[in-house]
Amino acid sequence: MSSKTRFIGAVEIGTSKITVLIGEYTGRELAIIGYGECQSRGVVKGTVVDYKAASECTHSALEAAEQGAGERIDFVYLAQSGGHVEGFYNEASVNVKSADNMVSMLDVDTVCSLATAKELPAGRMVVHNLRRPFRLDGRIVPGSPEHLVGRRLESGYWIVHGQENKLADGIHVIRGFNLSVRELILSSLASGHMVTTPEERHNGILSIDVGAGTTDYVLYRDGCPFVTGVVAVGGAHITNDLAIGLRLTEGQAEKLKVHHGRALIAPGSKGEKVWLDGNFAIGDRQFPRHTIEQICAARTWEIFEVVKKKLGPAFAPDKCAAGVVLTGGSSKLPAIAECAAKVFGVPVHLGEAPSTVSQNLREPGYNTALGLLYYGLSSQTEAAPRAAHRKSPNFLQRILSGF
Repeated sequence: MSSKTRFIGAVEIGTSKITVLIGEYTGRELAIIGYGECQSRGVVKGTVVDYKAASECTHSALEAAEQGAGERIDFVYLAQSGGHVEGFYNEASVNVKSADNMVSMLDVDTVCSLATAKELPAGRMVVHNLRRPFRLDGRIVPGSPEHLVGRRLESGYWIVHGQENKLADGIHVIRGFNLSVRELILSSLASGHMVTTPEERHNGILSIDVGAGTTDYVLYRDGCPFVTGVVAVGGAHITNDLAIGLRLTEGQAEKLKVHHGRALIAPGSKGEKVWLDGNFAIGDRQFPRHTIEQICAARTWEIFEVVKKKLGPAFAPDKCAAGVVLTGGSSKLPAIAECAAKVFGVPVHLGEAPSTVSQNLREPGYNTALGLLYYGLSSQTEAAPRAAHRKSPNFLQRILSGF
């Protein structure tokens, strides 16, 4: 076996389930060789709240993946979500120093360092520094501006940061299995990387990952992530609404949502009733289909409205030519694309993993874990200066120093 072969783990510690994938990477090709999954415990809205419970189910998924692969994981890419994750934009500009106005790598490094030098409040830590395209004398430069001629170079970053102790909790869970975390990757960037194409990202597209406890989104423009965010509401809240509104247990409400829920009220559903189980056993009963759809539709509409509000002026239909793509386990709710289209006023489609992905991993709930592998590997091979300044120095070391 080649000495360059690495066995890479992708771990998503989600609200409803823990997903682990193992990829065999030879330096040129990636093959998924292991998979593990476990029902989540100790995780609320994408954040670890019970370390012991979260560790037990995560380690169970890791063990299953390694047994299936027959290999030990070398390092892990870990998905990051949760309501504590926030972002802001910061930019800087420099005058090109050379007498002939040719941009040097020193100019590039200087402007990038200035743009990422924003100090964060105490207890916050950078997760990603996402660079938008450079501008040279006001014009957009798709790639590196080195060797181009101009007078003023500008660089801007969408800086994503999170609460330090909550970031550390997830890393600590992985370290408890005697594994190292190579990089934290936003869930939205991971899933967005899987369900959008380079052309769509260039034309402008909004990727929304509707999970159980959170809804993660990333807006692409000019080929780069423009804005990211997390809404601490997801499919589990639809289930909870049904449980409260219809006086059901969580399990019963989830069953109704899966079998009879819709993101938009269907014409003609008034007066129609559906059975909870349909087996006429003790406790089985009927519910108005219209009421179920009303509850599901109201919460789904609210989720998209909140995302649109958080995006604010960053989202404009004329700058989002590729529309909206939906993914995540809760994107399987019928009529959800039509609901999103009404809210955002652009075409909406359901995201699909590339055809190279095996059939058993093509469910929308696996796109984040898949994206961790592909996005993580692509970020390592990005040419400078794009890879530079993606994270603050010694990011993981600073977190791990406390353990």
